[in-house]
Amino acid sequence: MSTSLSGPGSATQAPGREPVRSGLPRKSRTARNHAPITATGLVVKVVLLGLVAGIAIWAAFPLIEAEHWIGLGILAVTTAVLFYLYLGRRHIPAKYLVPGTIFLIAFQVFPVLYTASTAFTNFGDGHRGSKQDAIVAIQTSSVKQVPGSTEYSLSIATKGDDPATGALVFLLSDPKTKEVFAGDAGGLRKLDPGQVEASSLTGKVTAADGYTVLNIGQASVRSKEITDLIVPTSGGAIRSNGLTRAYEGKAVRAYDAGCDCVKDTETGKTWTADAKSGAFVAADGERLTQGWKVNVGLKNFSRVLTDPNISRPFFGTLLWNFAFAIGSTGLTFLLGMAIALALHSPRMKGTNLYRVLLILPYAMPSFAMLLVWRDMFNTDFGLVNNLFGLGVDWFGQAWSARAAVLLVQLWLGYPYMFLVATGALQAIPRELTEATSVDGASPWQSFRSVTLPLLLVALSPLLIASFAYNFNNINAIWLTTEGGPFPADNPTNGATDLLITYTYRLAFGAQGAEFGMAAAVSIFIFAIVATVSAISFRRTRKQEEVYS
Repeated sequence: MSTSLSGPGSATQAPGREPVRSGLPRKSRTARNHAPITATGLVVKVVLLGLVAGIAIWAAFPLIEAEHWIGLGILAVTTAVLFYLYLGRRHIPAKYLVPGTIFLIAFQVFPVLYTASTAFTNFGDGHRGSKQDAIVAIQTSSVKQVPGSTEYSLSIATKGDDPATGALVFLLSDPKTKEVFAGDAGGLRKLDPGQVEASSLTGKVTAADGYTVLNIGQASVRSKEITDLIVPTSGGAIRSNGLTRAYEGKAVRAYDAGCDCVKDTETGKTWTADAKSGAFVAADGERLTQGWKVNVGLKNFSRVLTDPNISRPFFGTLLWNFAFAIGSTGLTFLLGMAIALALHSPRMKGTNLYRVLLILPYAMPSFAMLLVWRDMFNTDFGLVNNLFGLGVDWFGQAWSARAAVLLVQLWLGYPYMFLVATGALQAIPRELTEATSVDGASPWQSFRSVTLPLLLVALSPLLIASFAYNFNNINAIWLTTEGGPFPADNPTNGATDLLITYTYRLAFGAQGAEFGMAAAVSIFIFAIVATVSAISFRRTRKQEEVYS
């Protein structure tokens, strides 16, 4: 005997008939998966995909011009994937994940990889371009006017309509041949006579299609840029001689491919190319200023650790950096937690008013407050000295400057810790602390054994994030002390410098930019913060296991 059960969720099959499936009919499921597109949605999709196509076309031209075929391939594949993804109705999760992933790669992964690659090069002032760029720069910078040099009538112009900031161009008229040229740092180009207007008396260009000719007053404002502009030519280079004349001079220093060297035709001195350092070096060790970018391996990292001029300030700054980050995080946490505990007491009245007043520093722009505090610590007219009758030169001595920046950080940071500690305290059941009181524990014992451990479990990730932020808090130092005070024997590394401000000064300092070295220091900073964060998170997880 057999029994067949059927119900709302079962399927029965008779001979010769299709099984009846439960759930939505096929048509309903299809309609649900392929919902009609509204007119608004279609317009938004067309606009966004049109924007993607426009950006891709705009980015393709410079990639083609620079012959970056790998970058062009990545751009083409990415654009094709986006169109395939958003023109179809499948892959719904990917439609939400892909934009975030692209932005993550563009603004996080790529900068990190580029910084890491730069750390292994000599990229910086004098080593920014290729070897050919260095040769052109050496030759053009040594150009001098010699007897028989071709002279031109000169008009100063800019590309576009802005005479104040547009790229400068020399519009040159040859008095002998009446030919007209446009020249810039990229070279010399002959202009069609139909595109220019020139004075019948002097031959000087007065107007040209696509260019804005500057008058004497506008050109005078940019006289230094005009003097520095050199137009390379096959026989030398063209330089200005005032604002109305120019000459094609001869390069005193010329590159000889046979010896892979630069020779000075006046002195006979020779500088041979050194592929390891990316520079032309003479027999006596003299280097030409213009070099080229090369891979130097671990040289930048070894200099940080072994060169006394770099390692001594680096390790001294590292110790202060840890003290600053720990002090800023720890002091703000202690003060914020103490205030939160005081206002958490049920016996405290007017807590809402106090909370509003206490978070005011958090509501103000930090950069503005840092500038205000800098003036408050001024020795002569600062509020701190005048209010307490002191005569302390706060930013003139190492330890007073460090104390000042920590006090500023305490004032700026405690409201945040107060807010998060208040939230964490409200999440702790009062029954726990009441139970400790019943067992005869004092308020301090209750706080130490119950409240503080539970607070640390909740706030440890925020404390780690605050430590990482303060470790690289460039604003706190740069807007108050600018890294000073500086010792007399080392104007590049001050008593309050953090590694990030020291790195900034290496990259953009007055002594010349060293981007490769700065990138290497940045890698060290990343490794230090990542190591400390990993250890702290591991200890936090163990603490969570104990109190969970």
